[in-house]
Amino acid sequence: MITRRALGALLAASPGAAALAQTARPARRSLDPDIAFPAAGPRPWGEQMKQIRIGLLGGENEADRLGRFGPYRELMEATFKVPARLYPASDYAGVIQAFGAKQLDIANMSPAAYAAAWMDTQGGVEPLLTTEEADGSISYVAVMLVRADSVITGLEQMRGKAMAWSDPNSASGYLIPRFALRRQGMNPEQYFSRTGFAGGHEQAVIAVVQKQYDAAVTWASGQGDVNQGYTRGTLRAMVDKGLLDMRQMRVIWTSDPIINGPQTVRVDLPDGFKEDMRLFHLALPKAHPDIYRQIERGGGAGYREVSHRDYEFMVEMRKQEATERRRRN
Repeated sequence: MITRRALGALLAASPGAAALAQTARPARRSLDPDIAFPAAGPRPWGEQMKQIRIGLLGGENEADRLGRFGPYRELMEATFKVPARLYPASDYAGVIQAFGAKQLDIANMSPAAYAAAWMDTQGGVEPLLTTEEADGSISYVAVMLVRADSVITGLEQMRGKAMAWSDPNSASGYLIPRFALRRQGMNPEQYFSRTGFAGGHEQAVIAVVQKQYDAAVTWASGQGDVNQGYTRGTLRAMVDKGLLDMRQMRVIWTSDPIINGPQTVRVDLPDGFKEDMRLFHLALPKAHPDIYRQIERGGGAGYREVSHRDYEFMVEMRKQEATERRRRN
């Protein structure tokens, strides 16, 4: 996995060797032969939790998010016999703040958003699972892309150009690219002529298509055919929805691997709920493959258990970014 040594080595690690010995037993995976979808019926934790509140990160228009997660919500409700509700946020901060106010029970977070929620709640959230890619790794990449008709072919040609960030709480759409630039001796505040937050990953890509910015950064699995938008990610989702033709775009930079974000819950919720959420997601790819592909914006190998230890490096990165921000101000 991505190591958690000095920050200077964070992005240089292998994507496929996660340190998953966080408990006495091996981490469970969707590919394990004994994983079974939970039997339908009421649970003891249902007496304490009268509904399951599911947070949806921003980065995609609300109608599409609700459409993708509608069958997922219905399945969760039918399985556990507790009303389930979707709470889409306009940006990543909305879900982070909702966890802090105890207005959410579970959400699929980016690694940076999880770190922010963990810091804001002083350890009040915990990760259950992360996405496993088709090759067995649990990482994705940030990609920087420009229009195909642009003269820009590499990062060095972005000096003096306009950059669209996706979201200030996104690892791939903000924190990781900025960290990588600083590693290469490029000050993000000075390297570009203009930067701005587009309001989400899809919006950032569209801003480049419409020539509002020269480049944008977003997330992708880093696997599969780039001309199809890879196997998973913002680009693949946009291609599948007919919003993007990858022949219009050119990828000019790809980050080192980043650990996938976790399914996150509040620490103070019942242990039985947490275990049911683990089993529900671990078995989802085999039991309900269409729903799995919808919520993951493409296909992979399913899920794998993780712990907070796997995200400590992102907490440190967020602290570093906060220090840089205070220094600039």
